[in-house]
Amino acid sequence: MVLTLPSVTRAAIFYGPDDIRIEEVPLVAPGPGEVLVRIRACGLCSSETMAWYMARKAPAPLGHEPVGEVVAVGEGAMSAPGERVFIHHHAPCFRCRACQRGAYVHCETWRRTRLVPGGLAEFALVPAEVAAADLLRLPPTLSAEAAIFIEPLACVVKALRRARLRPHDRIAVIGLGVIGLLHVLLARTLGAERIVGVDRLPGRLAGGRSAGADAVFAGSGSEIGEQIRETTDGGADVVVVTPSSLSALRAGYEAVAPGGRLLVFTPLPPETVWPLSVHDLFFREVEIVPSYSAGPDDTRAALRHLEEGLPVETLISHRLGLDRAAEGYRMVAEGRALKVVVRP
Repeated sequence: MVLTLPSVTRAAIFYGPDDIRIEEVPLVAPGPGEVLVRIRACGLCSSETMAWYMARKAPAPLGHEPVGEVVAVGEGAMSAPGERVFIHHHAPCFRCRACQRGAYVHCETWRRTRLVPGGLAEFALVPAEVAAADLLRLPPTLSAEAAIFIEPLACVVKALRRARLRPHDRIAVIGLGVIGLLHVLLARTLGAERIVGVDRLPGRLAGGRSAGADAVFAGSGSEIGEQIRETTDGGADVVVVTPSSLSALRAGYEAVAPGGRLLVFTPLPPETVWPLSVHDLFFREVEIVPSYSAGPDDTRAALRHLEEGLPVETLISHRLGLDRAAEGYRMVAEGRALKVVVRP
């Protein structure tokens, strides 16, 4: 039987915060090492709701948390039709100096590789570099909806590794959206002694308790730092800041225990400047640790955590079709949704 491959796919394309269009995009048959995947589910990431971050990319295909089913493969590809897979949107070369240091996200190959058109589509072409390095077969016991968390959870795995979270550490998480809750879930799994969650929304505070936080509270500004210090007996060993907010960073810095680490998970606009007392930084010995995206080692660790039963599906609040992707992003941006899954 001859398989007829699609020549076009419907995909969500970002033109502006209020201008996300479902368009038909051309597809080509997979070449050497490439893989064509039928997308079965894709999570919506809050980073794609940051107008300043997306504006420099527009027009841009959306979606980087996809799982799917292999439809066709090019010569030499290591996948087979019918396999259920997670697809990372980038992959490193493993040969350059950045890769040799394990700094995969700074590899030039990692930065230029991408799905065509993206994860929010009916079909996507996986480049050979990604297909070889970070196209992971899914175990039959793992649902597609759980598997869409591999990429965001991998980012959390990397972040807590960079922050050197250790068993018996005290950790505070500022911002209890889906990323904050993944930090809470993973910190509990990694043996944190005490977990404190902070958010402005009552529903998210309840989510923090359900995810395993020992204490949660609503707050804003400098009072956050004071409350975290009181709740952790002098400050948290690790403070995670998930909002793209200078005031949240300042509060997080104030909440770090001497000798602790401030984890910056989300970027701020390039023009934002944070005045910081080097005198205070020096004598408190606070480390500021940014963490950007994730590499193949992190996606594999995330998959292991999901196989072991990390309860991520409880974080899904909405399930939508591809035609409602723009609505899903609006709900995420306005705080009306936690995790949205799109099924093209």
